[in-house]
Amino acid sequence: MPTAAIISKPNKTELKQVISGVVDWLGKHGYQAVLDPVSAGYFPQCQQKSREQLHSERLDFAIVLGGDGTLLAAARALAHAGVPLLAVNLGSLGFLTEVSLSELYVHLESITRHCCMIEERSMLHCRLIRRGEVVNQYDALNDVVLKATAARLADFELSISGHRVTDYKADALIVATPTGSTAYSLAAGGPILAPGVKALLITPVSPHALTHRPLVVEESSKIAITASVGKEEGFLTVDGQVSVPIESGDRVECALAKDRVKLLREKDGQTFFDVLHSKLHWGER
Repeated sequence: MPTAAIISKPNKTELKQVISGVVDWLGKHGYQAVLDPVSAGYFPQCQQKSREQLHSERLDFAIVLGGDGTLLAAARALAHAGVPLLAVNLGSLGFLTEVSLSELYVHLESITRHCCMIEERSMLHCRLIRRGEVVNQYDALNDVVLKATAARLADFELSISGHRVTDYKADALIVATPTGSTAYSLAAGGPILAPGVKALLITPVSPHALTHRPLVVEESSKIAITASVGKEEGFLTVDGQVSVPIESGDRVECALAKDRVKLLREKDGQTFFDVLHSKLHWGER
């Protein structure tokens, strides 16, 4: 039986009615619904699986109800299983969750008629190495950030594909995908990259030297950063959602992940530049 997952943002009171309607629609169209724990909290009658367990289900697609943060978490959970995601915006800005709640059932109809296209987005794979051992590794759709505590600068030694590039003294250093170029990197003065550009982006946050600017490199690059954060520990953050402590001498290696996020899109839907117009108000006079 075809199966669809529902992944939701917490603390959205309207979701009780929305999820009930979606589960009913899926049932009438021959789909079984599987809910993550947040969704099941609004509609406990359905089968429930943790987000970590969902990848083992034979999912045809997943409906993500929330904002960009909810989609980032769903992407990290399901990208390696190749599950297409329909992202519905219940948040505010929504660069990634472009489908409005009013358009939800139109998109679901398109999925059942096989009229939706799949847009793939690249991800980063990063490894945290301490004293020669890999202590953690993560995938990120948006970005990986190294930073010291709020009270001090940190030193970051950057190498790319085995070649030493420079030493940054900055509040933080961001390694971003093209998708992540419109997130923290944009706020730090980085350029906007179209999602299909085969590149990775390195952006220092408030660098001590004004000559240190954002750097765009080939997506095949192997990026290595050695951090010096002084006596106090710093932090490695993944998509702004996962945070782990780092120590001076820790090395973070970033490269293109083998998995890609699959986003369901209407064939005649918004382009990336339409999103920039609507979200950043480009082109307005």
